[in-house]
Amino acid sequence: MVDFLEKGVRQFKRGGFRKNRALFRKLANSQSPRVLFITCADSRVVPNLITQTRPGDLFLERNPGNIVPIYSRNADGVSASVEYAVEALKVEHVVVCGHSDCGAVKGILHPDKLASMPAAKRWLTYGNRSRQMLLRRAGGLPEVRQLELLTQINVIVQIEHLKSHPSVARRLRQRKLALHGWVYRIHDGEILQLHPRTGDFLPWP
Repeated sequence: MVDFLEKGVRQFKRGGFRKNRALFRKLANSQSPRVLFITCADSRVVPNLITQTRPGDLFLERNPGNIVPIYSRNADGVSASVEYAVEALKVEHVVVCGHSDCGAVKGILHPDKLASMPAAKRWLTYGNRSRQMLLRRAGGLPEVRQLELLTQINVIVQIEHLKSHPSVARRLRQRKLALHGWVYRIHDGEILQLHPRTGDFLPWP
């Protein structure tokens, strides 16, 4: 086993677990997170660190590009996570969080560069609508700016996909669920949040 993982587990047992023993006892048989947090699998994005939350606070769904496929009867892990969080756990909020320098977003912009990764290429077709929207609005901009905008557009598109899920649509009608779009900037720790009326991403909080 990798040395740093072994060291970390030992430290957790001796420190983090013992300090939070009561919390883990409480969590041993149930969970009641208030937030479903959908974000990228990127190793630099650590939801509990970014939000300073504890075990049990967030129900996490992670995949390349923080993708939410449009609902269908075909089985997929993201739909199962969404349904369980919304229907069984009754989360009150769903956050779709993209991030700066996202390799998946680069793949969405340049699918031709994914020839050696066919599984990733197939998965990122769920971002095709995001790319089409970008090219209609800002196809002539420098690539760095295109990637920034595509990251934001992709968050908006995945939120729209979320609304196609029956459990989400039902809870939205009941006004028991709120959807939020974030972009996490790795270089400065800033969170940009989607303004629901203007569609702009603004520093938050």
